[in-house]
Amino acid sequence: MNFYSLAGQMALGSRLRQVADMFTSDAEQIYQLYGVGINPRWFPVFYMLTIKQSPSISELARDIGQTHAAVSQVVRDMVKDGIVDAYKDAEDARVSKVSLTVKGKEIAARLAPQCEDVNTAISEIFNAANSNLWSELDALEKELAKTSLVQRVRNVRKAREKEHIEFVPYAPKYKKAFKALNEAWIKKHWEMEPADYKALDSPTGNIINKGGCIIMALYNNQPVGTCALINMGSNSFELAKMAVDDSMRGRGIGFLLGKRVIEQAKSMRAKRIYLESNTILVPAVKLYQKLGFTRTTGHKSPYERCNIQMEIILDKKIS
Repeated sequence: MNFYSLAGQMALGSRLRQVADMFTSDAEQIYQLYGVGINPRWFPVFYMLTIKQSPSISELARDIGQTHAAVSQVVRDMVKDGIVDAYKDAEDARVSKVSLTVKGKEIAARLAPQCEDVNTAISEIFNAANSNLWSELDALEKELAKTSLVQRVRNVRKAREKEHIEFVPYAPKYKKAFKALNEAWIKKHWEMEPADYKALDSPTGNIINKGGCIIMALYNNQPVGTCALINMGSNSFELAKMAVDDSMRGRGIGFLLGKRVIEQAKSMRAKRIYLESNTILVPAVKLYQKLGFTRTTGHKSPYERCNIQMEIILDKKIS
């Protein structure tokens, strides 16, 4: 069985490497055929040096789409082989410039017919394969520049896993999970405080029975996240005890929890939702901002770790 037939397009990277290996193997023989004594790996840099007069290493890196470090290493190897000279710019010693030596120019003269013949041969391959591969690669690179493959995979995973995520009201059977999720998050950054134990040890008595609520996020029926609304009186609620299992981070569960809690607060005729956090939790603060929270001040917090307070004002017409 053929791996690529079985794996399909998800093995695109491996397939492209296989094709690249075929071209690289032939390239070594082609250079020998034309008596062009350079390493095929040097070709992008060498070719640009046949077109540009004394470009900088930074300029070469931009032109061929490689890192400055990678181009610097190629230039060092070419200098050792006597093909190029590398020197400091007379006007700016921080800039390194590169130019072909006499030997390099002699090689460039032999390279010209090689390039012409290789270009013709590759056109024959494309025509025989009825392929527009070159323009298709341009289109592929543009799409990857817009959104990387890893980000696209993240998005697909979120969409797929969202189907397995559900949000349910707190029940006594989730008491252990509610405490464990929050305790793990708090201890990762700080020490547990008295107010934490009060809420986590008795969520029914200290949150739900006082007019608040707790929402649990389940993944395949297992608790992976939670968030509470604590009744502050006067149609105000505190968004508190939001935690997501570390193994489930990056799936958008926190944002979905936040949206669900805001919807729940509206159904409870809330005018305002308040929260406390800490600015070292940059992703969390950004999440709250994305949900619509803005900074506020003036409340005395029971938590030493609190250094930022935020709120979101809901429908002011609700009475």
